[in-house]
Amino acid sequence: MELLKDDSGMSTVEYAIGTLAVAALAGVFYALVTSDFVQNLLQGLIQRALSSV
Repeated sequence: MELLKDDSGMSTVEYAIGTLAVAALAGVFYALVTSDFVQNLLQGLIQRALSSV
């Protein structure tokens, strides 16, 4: 039971899991932004904004 009380490597593991989570979220965000639906949506938004000027 003495091994369970040793948490000397916990911060390293927490940083690693946090880094993996951020990388996965960035991958999902990139896939979403590069999808045709979102690109067409953004293009339409920009065109409407520029045509009203």
